[in-house]
Amino acid sequence: MFTIGVATIELRLPYNGSLKGKRAVIRPIIARLRNEFNVSVAEVDAQDVYQRAVIAITCVSSDANYVHTLLTKAVQAVERMRLDAEVVDYDIELIQ
Repeated sequence: MFTIGVATIELRLPYNGSLKGKRAVIRPIIARLRNEFNVSVAEVDAQDVYQRAVIAITCVSSDANYVHTLLTKAVQAVERMRLDAEVVDYDIELIQ
């Protein structure tokens, strides 16, 4: 049996004024999460909104506790990562 975990994170980018600026904030976050946690990451909503971003982080494992812990640490890393992107809300869902 395996567990699929999905963390959805809503970010607010209060100092951003363009899609180019948004990409400059979001790309390093996505790259760092992929490298540091070996997870899949994508921007999944609000692609045309300058000051808001929604990213999803996913992983699969045979251990549900490991999946939840990994996604929790990834969310905490995003909270610490950048001063110009604040976590407004997040949700972690496990599918077994």
